[in-house]
Amino acid sequence: MERYAKILGIIFGVMMISLSLAVTAETLLRKFLSFSLGGIDELAGYAIAIAAPLTFAVALIDRAHIRINQLTQFFPRKVQAVLDVASVVSMMLLAVFFFWFTVQTVLETQEYRSIAQTPWATPLIWPQSIWLVASVTFPVAGIILSIRAVRLLLTRDWRSIHREFGTVSPEEELHAELEDLKRREAEIHPEFKEARP
Repeated sequence: MERYAKILGIIFGVMMISLSLAVTAETLLRKFLSFSLGGIDELAGYAIAIAAPLTFAVALIDRAHIRINQLTQFFPRKVQAVLDVASVVSMMLLAVFFFWFTVQTVLETQEYRSIAQTPWATPLIWPQSIWLVASVTFPVAGIILSIRAVRLLLTRDWRSIHREFGTVSPEEELHAELEDLKRREAEIHPEFKEARP
């Protein structure tokens, strides 16, 4: 799943960098040449809609979504495990609902042959079809993780449930950030790899 999240993150990054370059070009053209490309705001809306399910999937895989654990940390490990599994399954159900909503929206667009009320007058089926494909990524992640979580619950592997699906503690976040920093330093400056213990 880490590779899946990395690929989605790269796609998201490329989209957002491309969008930022387009907005920058639009701003500079307006400022210095009094010329507008037109439709950049429309393009931004499409990009954000397409990127959203990608980020949802990455957040689910990396356990980066907000979870309130002020009370659950005091529960017995078995109760925590059940709640962790319930959280994964509930996120999967939400992902499936989002995907169902997306499908319904695209079908309505196709039926009514809707076009954007913008200067480009884009047939909405084009960007919405890409949105539909991107929307598959969230429920796929949710279903795979839910199957894994339920399997661990049935085998009563509380430790693995906590490790894979429990809330990330501040110490774990700090450790992960430090490890990522070491990896990036080693890639940029290979001599750091030998110098660090």
